[in-house]
Amino acid sequence: MMLQRRLFTAIVLPAVAATLAAPARAQTQSNQREAPAFAPVTAERLLNAEKEPHNWLMYSGNYNAQRFTRLDQIDRRNVAGLEIAWVYQLAVLDRAETTPLVVDGVMYITESPSTVIAVDAATGRPYWRYEHQLPDELIFCCGRNNRGVAVQGDRVIMSTLDAHLVALDARTGSVLWNTEVHEASSGYSKTAAPLVVGDRIFTGVAGGEYGIRGLVDAYDLETGALEWRFYTTPGPDHPDNRTWSGDSWRTGGAATWMTGSYDPELNLLYWGTGNPGPDYDGTVREGDNLYSDSVVALDADTGELEWYFQFTPHDIHDWDATQIPILADTTFDGEERRLMLFPNRNAFFYVLDRETGEFLLGTPYARQTWAEGLDENGRPILVPGMEPSPEGTVVAPAITGGSNWWSPTYSPRTGLIYVMAYDAETRYFIRPVEYEEGQSYRAGGGESPEPLENYVRAVRALEPQSGDLRWEFPVDSRTTSGLLSTAGNLVFGGTADGFFFALDAETGEELWHKNIGGRVHAGPMAFAVDGRQHVAIAAGNAIFAFALPE
Repeated sequence: MMLQRRLFTAIVLPAVAATLAAPARAQTQSNQREAPAFAPVTAERLLNAEKEPHNWLMYSGNYNAQRFTRLDQIDRRNVAGLEIAWVYQLAVLDRAETTPLVVDGVMYITESPSTVIAVDAATGRPYWRYEHQLPDELIFCCGRNNRGVAVQGDRVIMSTLDAHLVALDARTGSVLWNTEVHEASSGYSKTAAPLVVGDRIFTGVAGGEYGIRGLVDAYDLETGALEWRFYTTPGPDHPDNRTWSGDSWRTGGAATWMTGSYDPELNLLYWGTGNPGPDYDGTVREGDNLYSDSVVALDADTGELEWYFQFTPHDIHDWDATQIPILADTTFDGEERRLMLFPNRNAFFYVLDRETGEFLLGTPYARQTWAEGLDENGRPILVPGMEPSPEGTVVAPAITGGSNWWSPTYSPRTGLIYVMAYDAETRYFIRPVEYEEGQSYRAGGGESPEPLENYVRAVRALEPQSGDLRWEFPVDSRTTSGLLSTAGNLVFGGTADGFFFALDAETGEELWHKNIGGRVHAGPMAFAVDGRQHVAIAAGNAIFAFALPE
């Protein structure tokens, strides 16, 4: 069975004091200034984020992670008139992966590796900049990335590359508290935007390629104290520990790289988990390796596991399930259902009942050669001989997957889910290694058997009720852009060769594009200032905001 109902309790910890920082200011610059005050971002505002579409209050737009904006000033009729409103140039050359937040005219941008910048959302003019100081030597995978922040009340919350959680004053950038989530020296790091619900901050960890033990944490918003922790590789006191041979769970990975989603009515957090460690040698961790390559549903108050669904048992191809679960209320088999939509890295598109975890649908949306299909419970029916080997075994999808961490989008207007899909393959190798703390623990790797331009990457529009392809729009084969859908019946995305584009959400027809000169490796977002809608995207090492002419 892929699905198991669970009521086991997370580790609930006593209130551990955070490292309280002195009220230090953000790094001073000659033009440093306070951001204008805004009404506190209350828990109620976050719950009803869709009612203020002029703001973008969390990484995925709102708790259902649909990356859909109700703004419709820019639509299919006028999108061809979009022009650059402003550009903010980041100070570092690392490829930007951030999705900015906007609160009442103030935009919060993250810059690699662990910096927050507040700017005027109407002009891009900076207010303040905070740069978290990192150790001289740091272990991390995969890139010096930071994908965004969370906001609540009058504070901004950021994860850092050295596995800290930092709270900043939203007006000044001053540090309010600084909590260490885990020891960076062991390979733990953090690159994703946190998720705030009520008075708790929820966050995961990166570092699965270093034999870390994955987790989801809850922290007190006011103090930064740890409230509960859920481990994604269960310990020996848990029945599902039997899915790990010996003590392999201790170095089992299952990192929680990305941000989760949340259902307020069910009070459930949904979090995707990464591949087991080591990545390619499954002989040292026999079993299904729960809860790697899964989505877990956790009680937001206690961290108890309510249910899980494992997409790829005993993964040996590095097909993390760390994509953000999309929540949608729509019809399925003729009845209204609370659904979870999940285009997985293993190249199958899944539909689950998000209340119970019941498997409803699974069908390929990208090229795959590793499974004959899925059984009635959603468990893959494996094709023999697809394991990594010393000489290399060619399997689809590629290591990068049918998709990856970059966000898909769901439009309630069209009822379609849009995903950046990839039809490719990898020659997978196995190279057994012994675990050593702080060292890479992959036990293999891969290479492309053909030039990348021989493979197909495309935006694909899928019907959630069947997984059928409605349309596709081919892009540069190296493209790793997230997507945004809008009430103007548009889908925005970018390409590796520096284009930002808009498609008709119903037909896939290209309606507009602009060459912005930098690779798009992030998700677009939308906001409005003084009644003027903008669409923003990180490209190369800059943030671009587009709007219609005034």
